[in-house]
Amino acid sequence: MSSPDNPLSETQAPAEVQPELLPAILTNPVLTNPVLTDPVLTNIDPALVPALSVAPVPATQQKGENPVWSGWDVLLIALLTLGTMFIVELLTVIGAKALVYPHTDFGDVAQKPGLVILGEFLAYLVVAAYMIMLVQGKYHQPFWQAIRWNWPRNVVVMLLLGMFTVSLDLLSRYLPMPKTTPFDQFFARPSDAYLMVVFAITFGPLMEELFFRGFLYPVLERWTGATLAVVLTALPFGLIHYVQYKSWAAVLVIALVGVVLTTVRAVTKSVAASFLVHVGYNGTLMALAALATDGFRHMEKAAVLSF
Repeated sequence: MSSPDNPLSETQAPAEVQPELLPAILTNPVLTNPVLTDPVLTNIDPALVPALSVAPVPATQQKGENPVWSGWDVLLIALLTLGTMFIVELLTVIGAKALVYPHTDFGDVAQKPGLVILGEFLAYLVVAAYMIMLVQGKYHQPFWQAIRWNWPRNVVVMLLLGMFTVSLDLLSRYLPMPKTTPFDQFFARPSDAYLMVVFAITFGPLMEELFFRGFLYPVLERWTGATLAVVLTALPFGLIHYVQYKSWAAVLVIALVGVVLTTVRAVTKSVAASFLVHVGYNGTLMALAALATDGFRHMEKAAVLSF
């Protein structure tokens, strides 16, 4: 109620806002809504109202990587991969011996390249399914968007970069490389070799890129920054290939390839880009091997290759 003792009577006119005070009002973070309901501001000159439209604050672009998953998730994926590959490949060999090679020694069956590739393929399917369930089920994010699988515009350039990366294998001329490796068994027969070629340019690099450049790199980058994360991602990438070559010199060369792949991922912000470089690298190696051995029919000629 209005009264002589009440300084805020009902008939008191709201204070007018002077034009020179508008900049201070507009910069007040409280006034984010262009609809002004404060009684102090209800008597603004209509000619000044358009000036009160508050421009939207642009969203701050996030710097660096910030994946929804944690380092523990990445560790779990790594352990799951190792365990799944062991179990699935063991079951594959047991099944093949019982159904296809009943009179063949178990060790010989386990060394058959086709079964090794089949077991690895099946194990990768299990791991890929877990990756998708982790991102979409636990964190409720679209998998390909969260993993940053966005195709680059320059697909051909990425493939050519992969082909050029083969030049790193020239380092093997100056390193103590073994004359034979366990990996050679996959090229003992042309049929096994072509099966390996298909795997090496499709599912193999896909799964390696998903784990190393998709899951591992962004977590490391968030912890250490891009430069150190590139190195820390390339090192285990090289180490997992020791089983194939039994050579630390080969691990060094592959780790350097991993530096290239991870750098592409860091620069382009795209796992698809590093995948294309990986495919270009593996595909070039396979093509050179096929040319040097007359379509994998004369593997003794492979000695002329430096990888």
